[in-house]
Amino acid sequence: MPHFDLPLDELRSFKPDLTAPDDFDVFWAKTLAEAREHDLDARFEPVDTPLTAVDVFDVTYAGFGGHPVKGWLILPAGADEPLPAVVEYIGYGGGRGLAHTHLKWAAAGFAHFVMDTRGQGSGHTVGDTPDPVGSGPSHPGFMTRGIDDPHDFYYRRVYTDAVRAVEAARSHPLVDAARVGVAGGSQGGGITIAVAGLVPDLRAAAPDVPFLCHFTRAVTLTDRHPYREIALYLKARIGRDEQTFRVLSYFDAMNFAARAQAPALFSVALEDLTCPPSTVYAAFNHWAGDERSMEVYTFNDHEGGGPVQEARQLRWMPRHLTG
Repeated sequence: MPHFDLPLDELRSFKPDLTAPDDFDVFWAKTLAEAREHDLDARFEPVDTPLTAVDVFDVTYAGFGGHPVKGWLILPAGADEPLPAVVEYIGYGGGRGLAHTHLKWAAAGFAHFVMDTRGQGSGHTVGDTPDPVGSGPSHPGFMTRGIDDPHDFYYRRVYTDAVRAVEAARSHPLVDAARVGVAGGSQGGGITIAVAGLVPDLRAAAPDVPFLCHFTRAVTLTDRHPYREIALYLKARIGRDEQTFRVLSYFDAMNFAARAQAPALFSVALEDLTCPPSTVYAAFNHWAGDERSMEVYTFNDHEGGGPVQEARQLRWMPRHLTG
């Protein structure tokens, strides 16, 4: 696929107007306050695995609405003092999968918390967290579930779960609560940006080829799923455009980026039809923190830099979490 979006020199200065509604901060403050009315109740059950270099814990904690959310906590074997931690969020359709597929950060000496994504996990990796909340009419997938009202929208629950995942990780005695970073790719990248905008004292954020950015541009620029779900919904729900994009503005990672202060390492792929480059730069260029950098993969699609980007993260993250 040839380059289809803005030229790179224009991408580097692409900074569209923010879309956050006037009550954006109040909406999220109330949402998180309501979630915190429920006891976090983070439980870490040791898992017997054949892995000898790591210790694995099956995690359950209370997310949005007090609903149980699953996860993994993976530690270097025999850790006996608090470690810096990376909280990871998963790509669209996937769940936490199996613990042995998440060894990178523990092998580098970090505590690694992997959040399961509610209602997902029947795609590329298995999940174990149901979403007990229903919704009105929607297109198959997750992008339009509850889209008639920001209080009902699916990602209100997911973003809240993600903030509570940081709180759950910090509650473990072998996690240094002052040295926590967040990371994820695609959907996980968009969630990473949202959490960085909602949790003010994170030490690092590493969103790869992030999804959920600049909805109004993404939906009209690409016909690839998952953004296509929104267009197909609007194709049937004629006249709902303005209301739909207003609801989405409460969940646009671009608006959270304008509130995020942690050092950030982004990545973008210039042939990415799933998460178009200009939507990634929309979030990157609004990032409020002083320290941010972008790794550019010129001839890659949504796979981005893959293991090359992982290697760059492994060198970048310790500078912010181990100092």
